[in-house]
Amino acid sequence: MSNVTLTSAMNANLLSLQKTQTLLDQTQLRLSTGLKVNSALDNPSSYFAAQSLNNRAGDLSNLLDSMGQAIQTVQAGNNGITSITSFLQQALALAKNALSTANAHTGANTNAVANNAAFTAITKQITNMAGDSSYQGISLINGTASTLKVQFNETNTHTLTISGTDDTATGLSINGLTLGSNVAGDAGTIQSTIDALNSAITKVRNDASSLANNLSIIQTRQSFTQDLVNTLQAGANDLTVADKNEEGAKLLALQTTQQLGITSLSLASQANQSILRLFP
Repeated sequence: MSNVTLTSAMNANLLSLQKTQTLLDQTQLRLSTGLKVNSALDNPSSYFAAQSLNNRAGDLSNLLDSMGQAIQTVQAGNNGITSITSFLQQALALAKNALSTANAHTGANTNAVANNAAFTAITKQITNMAGDSSYQGISLINGTASTLKVQFNETNTHTLTISGTDDTATGLSINGLTLGSNVAGDAGTIQSTIDALNSAITKVRNDASSLANNLSIIQTRQSFTQDLVNTLQAGANDLTVADKNEEGAKLLALQTTQQLGITSLSLASQANQSILRLFP
C-alpha cells in the first residue's frame, strides 16, 4: 500500500495538533499529581535537588521521633526525683520530730520503734522510686551506669549524652540511717541523720536542675529540627509542586487551541476536496 500524501497545510495543522496534545497530556498529569516535576525527564536538576531535600527531611523526621522518646525518658527521671524529694522531706520531718522528742525525754520512748520503721520504709521507697522511674528500660536516676545519648543530626556528629545519677537511698548516703531510740542520748545520732537528709535533698535538687537543663536542650533542638524539616520540604515543593491555578488556565487555553487546530485541519481538508468537483 502506497503512503498517503498530505498537503503542507494539513501537515502543519497535524503537527500543531500533536504538539498541543502533548502539552495537554503534560498539563493534565500536573493537575492530577499536583507536581510540575514528576520525574527526572521533566527537569533533572529540580527533580534530584528536590529528592535530596526530601531525603534529608525524612532522615531528620526519624530523629524527631527519637528526640521525643528521649524527652519522655528525661521526664520520667524528673518525675521520679520529684517524688523522691517528697519522700526525703517526709523522712526529714520524722527525723526532726525524733530530735524534738529526744531532747524532751530522758527515758525510753515507746514510739521509737514505729518511727524507725516508718523511716526505714521511706528510705526503701526512695530506692524503689529510683528504679521505677524508667522509660523504655532506662532510668536516669537509678545509678551512674545509665546513660542516654540523643542524636541531633543525620550524620550523628551532633549529640547530647546524659549521664545517669544515683538517687537511690545508697546513692544519697541515707541507707541504713536510723532515728535511734528517740531519747536524749541519741540526739547526736539523730542530728547526723538530719544532716544527711539535708545533703540528700541538696543532691536531688541539683540532679533535678541538671535534668531540667538537658530537657530544655532536647526540646530546643526538637523545635529547631521540626522547623528545619518544614524548610526542607518547602524547598522541595518550590522545585516540584505545580501551581494548579496556572495549570488550570493552561488546560483551558490548550483545549481552545486544540479545537481551533481541529477546525483549521478541517478547513484544509475541505480545500483539498475541492478538486473532486472537477469530476462529475
